Amino acid sequence: MDPALKLCVLLLILLGLVNGCFARNDFGHCESVVTSWARSSLDEEMRTEDKHTLRDLLFFLHVPRTGGRTYFHCFLKKLYPSSLECPRSYDKLRFDPSKPKCRLLVTHDDYSMTSKLPRERTSVVTILRDPVDRVFSTYEFSIEVAARFLVHPNLTSATKMALRLSSKTKGVSTLDIWPWKYLVPWMREDLFARRDARYSRGQDFIESNDSYDMEYFAMPLQEYINHLVAVDVVHNGATFQVAGLTNNSYIAEAHEVRHCVQKYKTLGKYVLQVAKKRLDDMLYVGLTEEHRESATMFANVVGAQVISQLNTPNTSLETTDNTERSSFSDSDPDSSEHQNSTSDRGASEVTSSEGGEATESKMTVGELMDAYEVCISNLRKAQSRRRISSLKRISPVNFTKEARLQVPEEVLHEIRSLNDLDLELYEYARAIFYKQHKTSLLITEESWDMSSGSFGLWRVVTLAITFVFLIFLFLLIVHVRRRTSKVK
Repeated sequence: MDPALKLCVLLLILLGLVNGCFARNDFGHCESVVTSWARSSLDEEMRTEDKHTLRDLLFFLHVPRTGGRTYFHCFLKKLYPSSLECPRSYDKLRFDPSKPKCRLLVTHDDYSMTSKLPRERTSVVTILRDPVDRVFSTYEFSIEVAARFLVHPNLTSATKMALRLSSKTKGVSTLDIWPWKYLVPWMREDLFARRDARYSRGQDFIESNDSYDMEYFAMPLQEYINHLVAVDVVHNGATFQVAGLTNNSYIAEAHEVRHCVQKYKTLGKYVLQVAKKRLDDMLYVGLTEEHRESATMFANVVGAQVISQLNTPNTSLETTDNTERSSFSDSDPDSSEHQNSTSDRGASEVTSSEGGEATESKMTVGELMDAYEVCISNLRKAQSRRRISSLKRISPVNFTKEARLQVPEEVLHEIRSLNDLDLELYEYARAIFYKQHKTSLLITEESWDMSSGSFGLWRVVTLAITFVFLIFLFLLIVHVRRRTSKVK
């Protein structure tokens, strides 16, 4: 063999050995980092004697695209007066954990937010969604919000307008909020690039019938899910959010732990262990797919306790002056998008008025559910109008449940593979939900039995009193007749 060839082969073998050694060392390092984080996280978990009891502060960990917005506007804003609502963090911009009489925190921040809260006095609630549907919804919403900027002639104009509006308003824009601060600008830039390409090409392109694969109008779903931004921000997002490991985390080692888990899938089991333990310790875990049952259980488990707390004389619950909140926006991450047209602004105003302030200080759970049904109906109409208005700018793209059915199984398989941790956590959440739901039904039945028993006892007492009264009346009549006969 030629000496030069031998040298090349030897160098390749040595390079392979070095790479193999480096890979083993890298995995060992990652395993050490992840397991160390998991141990410390489990050791720091809140020790609660009764997780079913609502504590002083309610932290709604809002996983994006799970329907948390409806719970905030249609449940929580009707229960808590604004003076008791914490200034929401939304990317650590405004949250002040030292604010007195702060009772409600609703934010897209991950679980690491609890490090800023009085843990022993905090109850956490959340809602999870089927991971495949959540990826679809995240993709659709990213494009929907980005499409609103297409009223501008070019990307430069749209970016300048967004910055100008952001500097003038005291509220929180979608572009300030995790994860939309990453996803919307990404999609905005992509939509302008594709529009410019269409204009330069003219009509010389073939249209697809699949709204999730119209590359001349929007980034195809398959390209979206394989992009580095989606890999880091979207996939397994619910697990990383519950574990406190998003790229918006307060934990210093979150970035390294997350990337180690993304690189070595076998390490995901440690993150799941922490996330599952945190779900176990939550006051309430809802499911987007079980909408009606989740809402009813939220009203009975959370709403009933909030009503009870707010109606109990307690100096710590006294409301503060509303001026404390004057610098904070009441807008929700799903409703506070950059408004580019009159129709969008109108939809936002409708949403704002529907959310409303806490209605009655002494409302019942039944009245809360009635108010929720009216609110969510109006909210969905506003959302529908806003979506239709946005997607007109990239027509013929039209995201619907029917359109999702056209997505190839190959793409669905990729989504499942990329969200393996979320799939397992979702199944675990389903088990918790059905257990909670069963318990809630038993409590309701017991309450009904007690009320029925009380009603039955009251009926017996009433009948007994009536019977005694009739006997007394009969004896009185007999006595009167005897006296009358003696007189005669």
